[in-house]
Amino acid sequence: MLENQTELKNRIHEQANAFRKLSPELWQAKDALTQCAYKNGALSAKTKRLMAMTTAIVQGCRACILYQTETALKLGAGVDEILECIGVAVSLGGTLAEGQATRVIEFLEEKNRL
Repeated sequence: MLENQTELKNRIHEQANAFRKLSPELWQAKDALTQCAYKNGALSAKTKRLMAMTTAIVQGCRACILYQTETALKLGAGVDEILECIGVAVSLGGTLAEGQATRVIEFLEEKNRL
C-alpha cells in the first residue's frame, strides 16, 4: 500500500512550522519571495503552481509535489490539467519522475478527485 499522501503532507507542514519558529527571519524572507513569485501576473497563480508541481515531480521533492498540487487544486486546477503536467514531468524526468508522479495520483485519490 502506498503511503498516505495527505498524512505525509500534514507531517511535513508540522515540521516546517517547527523550523519557522527556529528561524523566523529566514522564513519571513522566503515567504516574501514566494508571495511575489506566485502572485497573478502575466501568468496566473494557478499556472505558476502547476509549473512548480511539474518541476517538483521532476526534481523529486515530495513536500513540494504535495504542497503545489494542493495549492493548484485550491486555485481551480482541474485533474485534466494536473495529468497533463504529469505527462510533461515524465517526458522531462523519465521513470524517476513517473515514480514521483504516483504521489500526485494517490493524493488526488485521497481527495476523491479520481
